[in-house]
Amino acid sequence: MDVAALILSLKLAAATTAVLLLVGLPLGAWLAFARSPARGVVRALATLPLVLPPTVLGFYVLLALGPQGPLGRLTASLGAGPRPFTFGGLLFASVLYSLPFAVQPFAAAFSGVDRRLVDAARSLGHGPLSAFVRVVLPLAWPGVLAGLVLAFAHTLGEFGVVLMVGGNIPGETRTLSVAIYDDVQAMDFTAARRTAAALTVFSFAVLVLVYARGGGRRAWLQR
Repeated sequence: MDVAALILSLKLAAATTAVLLLVGLPLGAWLAFARSPARGVVRALATLPLVLPPTVLGFYVLLALGPQGPLGRLTASLGAGPRPFTFGGLLFASVLYSLPFAVQPFAAAFSGVDRRLVDAARSLGHGPLSAFVRVVLPLAWPGVLAGLVLAFAHTLGEFGVVLMVGGNIPGETRTLSVAIYDDVQAMDFTAARRTAAALTVFSFAVLVLVYARGGGRRAWLQR
């Protein structure tokens, strides 16, 4: 197995999961509790990566991050330079593509919390943020954990978006999925089989863990 690709894949999956925890919690809470007319549109946008081909999403991200794209011009003005074919660009694309795998379980878990408990906390003087941290989040934590685990596993095995936005730069953007592709292209089926088997076993173990806890089943059923 390509050790450098393994380390990079784990680094990307961990960073993506951390970003999704920060971004996905407020978004999932808003989708669960908001009564805004825009809620359906936001939910559709957050779910769109599930139905878009990875190459389509990767293409749009590549354009956005390129020198002529809005995000590319922004990073250039900040002195960061273009982000395609860098770890930063890869992270941005991975967050977008794995977003529904975190947000959907988050929102489903938050929706399952008894609103009477939240109202009771509010009546005792807790503000919205305090009630969320002290009541909603602890009760919804199994679903939140399921979302984080699914996002991590999904990022670890992603190929289309990774190749489109990151390319194949060893030590920078070459992940395990790209390494498998390279092995197959080189007719090294032994190496490809070994890496593919490891990813398959890991993904299966993640799903067993999630569904055994019940969080994954509730999350998918409430979509």
